[in-house]
Amino acid sequence: QVQLVESGGGLVQAGGSLRLSCAASGSIGSIRAMGWYRQAPGKQRDLVARLITGGNIDYADAVRGRFAISTNKARNRWYLQMNNLEPEDTAVYYCNAVSTAYNNWGQGTQVTVSS
Repeated sequence: QVQLVESGGGLVQAGGSLRLSCAASGSIGSIRAMGWYRQAPGKQRDLVARLITGGNIDYADAVRGRFAISTNKARNRWYLQMNNLEPEDTAVYYCNAVSTAYNNWGQGTQVTVSS
């Protein structure tokens, strides 16, 4: 298992930027994919961006070109740089780590984009 703690959420005006961080501890060597998901009120939790071991990166169509996922060298912290934010990006953002044995989530961080 891994423990995940997000930080970096907040309130920002449309067009602004935020950077989310996810700190991982525990069995980080077994992580096969690390990513970010979001859940707006009344909606399901959806993929935002995901980095798969080996280098493949997936982005949701709604954020491609505006958001970027990255990780540090130790692969125990990953980030979501969010630029040109839109009110539709308002949601609770969760970091996620997947291995063959687990699918772990952080507690979530609120991102609110005002128009």
